[in-house]
Amino acid sequence: MADKRSVKNDGEAPKKSSVAKEVISWLKAIAIAVVIALAVDVFIIANASVPSGSMEDTIPTGARIIGLRLDYHFEDPKRGDVAIFKYPDDESTDFVKRIIGLPGETVEIKDGKVYINGSSKPLNEPYLRETPTGDYGPFKVPADSYFMMGDNREYSHDSRFWKNKYVKRSKLIAKVYFMYFPRFEKLTFSYSQ
Repeated sequence: MADKRSVKNDGEAPKKSSVAKEVISWLKAIAIAVVIALAVDVFIIANASVPSGSMEDTIPTGARIIGLRLDYHFEDPKRGDVAIFKYPDDESTDFVKRIIGLPGETVEIKDGKVYINGSSKPLNEPYLRETPTGDYGPFKVPADSYFMMGDNREYSHDSRFWKNKYVKRSKLIAKVYFMYFPRFEKLTFSYSQ
């Protein structure tokens, strides 16, 4: 004669066990996805917003951008790169600007045009939409540092005006590649000197 308790338990135990295993399986999958997403965000990509018009028309106010953190671990920053970095006067704030002056160079702005190392020919900057004005410098860029400027020069708070004028290489967070809001666009930063 069969024990009534064992018959009753045999029918309920597998259902409870099956539901618990399914819940645990889903929780593990979600936890793994969260860990992977955090790792990608911390070590591979930088997702940022641009709150001001200092990079217009290249990057509009309110745009969301993606930068790759690994680039500057494997290659040197180049003139013309748009970078996300720690603002030298307040490192709790991230900024987005274009690299203009490289380590050891002298940057001077005359009538809004940028001259590198006393060249008689200004830097070719096809990404500028308006003709900038003003005279600044000369600025001697220290070793392992960069001189940064916004593309909207008349409205950009950049290296020309900062107390600490240069961004150390260790403070460069990522090289910007894509804008995904308000429209998706691969950003190109080519220029010639």
